[in-house]
Amino acid sequence: MEYMTTKEATLKWGISERRIRQLLKEGRIEGATLVGHSWNIPTTANKPIDKRNIKLDDFIINLSNDYFNEVDKLKNELDRKRPLSKDAIASLIDAINLEWTYNSNAIEGNTLTLRETQVVLEGITVGGKTLREHFEAINHAEAILFLNELVGDDNPISEWNIKNIHGLVLKEIDNKNAGAYRTINVSIKGAKHTPPESVLVPELMEKLIINYNSWKKYHPIVRAALLHGELVKIHPFVDGNGRTSRLVMNLSLMNNGYVPVIIKNKNKLDYYNALDKAHTTGDYTDFIKIINELETEMLNKYLRVVK
Repeated sequence: MEYMTTKEATLKWGISERRIRQLLKEGRIEGATLVGHSWNIPTTANKPIDKRNIKLDDFIINLSNDYFNEVDKLKNELDRKRPLSKDAIASLIDAINLEWTYNSNAIEGNTLTLRETQVVLEGITVGGKTLREHFEAINHAEAILFLNELVGDDNPISEWNIKNIHGLVLKEIDNKNAGAYRTINVSIKGAKHTPPESVLVPELMEKLIINYNSWKKYHPIVRAALLHGELVKIHPFVDGNGRTSRLVMNLSLMNNGYVPVIIKNKNKLDYYNALDKAHTTGDYTDFIKIINELETEMLNKYLRVVK
């Protein structure tokens, strides 16, 4: 078999050598082998499809049309009970927002327990915990309040709102980067997927919003899951991408009449694996199933309270 170098592949495929090395790192060039510090790329290898600008038709979603029947039945049942009594669901919403804040931060390494998170949100300092961990709890709770203000807007999913959500997430933690797209290249610890180069972030974020607005014919849970997945795939910020993506996903769900879901810290391995699979293969089936199951669980919680 004949091989070519990364420089020769650059000339053959018309993409940068840096991009080729990234594709090699992701294992997306079939038959390529690392020999010492150099790559041997088969001359018969095909140019990998550029999935940075992936469209919905490129996604793999192995779900039947009736897969969402149960969750839609529950949503319709809840809709029939609207408007919901604020007094009836106030304690439920408080509990949900607390669990949402605790779990989203715990996934990212925050060591506050559920009870400690509650104490922090009540304005009490927890000994032995960092200032950052306190701000992460307070900021996430404020971001949820901001989401509630956006629900019902004609176009709540925008770059402006995503930046504002991120700005709240990193407020007083990293004010320089809060609400600002990254200008450096980053990697995701433990993931096969490598985020795109920073210079591509503004264009990819613009295209993400355009694509999101073209997904209206798809089920709202699919749409919200794809938004989360593609946003965190771009990894537009230096830090806080996971929390921001989960908040934005829930904003999409809430604006379509669904209730916010909580991805639990105890299930973060399944969550990470489903995301990495989606990012490296385009197959979102597992991730959409996770979000659908969580939405079903949350709708049942609401219905038990309002009956």
